[in-house]
Amino acid sequence: MHKTLKIGMIGLDTSHCIAFTKLLNDVNNEYHVPGGKVEVAFPGGSQDFELSSSRVEVYTNQLRDEFHVQIVESPEAVAESCDAILLESVDGRVHLEQFRKIAPFGKPVFVDKPFAVNGEAAKEIAALAEQYNIRLMSASALRYAEGLSEAIRQSEKGEIIGAETYGPMAIVPTQPGFFWYGIHSVEMLFTILGGNCEQVKTITNENHDVIVGLWEDGRIGTVRGNRKGNNTFGALIHREKGSDFVDVYDNPKPYYASLLEKIMVMFQEGKHDISIDDTLQIVRFLEAANESRITGKSVVL
Repeated sequence: MHKTLKIGMIGLDTSHCIAFTKLLNDVNNEYHVPGGKVEVAFPGGSQDFELSSSRVEVYTNQLRDEFHVQIVESPEAVAESCDAILLESVDGRVHLEQFRKIAPFGKPVFVDKPFAVNGEAAKEIAALAEQYNIRLMSASALRYAEGLSEAIRQSEKGEIIGAETYGPMAIVPTQPGFFWYGIHSVEMLFTILGGNCEQVKTITNENHDVIVGLWEDGRIGTVRGNRKGNNTFGALIHREKGSDFVDVYDNPKPYYASLLEKIMVMFQEGKHDISIDDTLQIVRFLEAANESRITGKSVVL
């Protein structure tokens, strides 16, 4: 039996804070995830990012008043008094700075999306984790949507030969290009096809983006991002003997719960099915897609 971990949270400016805390702290929740409890948190917040500054006070108050989470004054205070950390700051620009502050404590860390908003920051986080021997994981919850997991497990139609994913693709000034909402659809694509994409090309207009990735084994994967029309996530998996539509909303189990189960295994046992190398590949893919979006040219990874 594992002990119940005291979990700290950094960055109270995303709905994920409430979703994760409900799943961990409420034992009566239908999809309760055992093994830990959120007990201490640092609000953070980015004043120049409206989607952060407008929510941090609301979520801070809710965590303190509804879940009796202790609110502290710094990331270091969180790291000092917990067993594991959920780094939830919605602004990917601050993840490296916050990780630098908590890394010396050596606690396992989950970094919510986006892991970082450029490759250099992502590599530095990874290097700090290695330096301090930190268990580290980052993933979009869509990676673990039950509908996607079930579709990938199917094998009656043969090997996967390609895939298409889609989702909303809002562009916000502080999170470069696809690093904001593009991360979700891209992670779904990598979950289906695996790593080792070698070339990326983006086609863009006012309402839509289409990212085309060429994998080293010849498979092609595409991501369609919508700013008009369909505002949901989904996928199409192509196999040797047919194609399957993936409805990520079909299964009643929240994908936040499925993700949190993976996080708790990482916290408790150090095991996870997405390595930091996988995460760095995804960051590079997003960077290359952004570059192609600007230049109109293919980018070799």
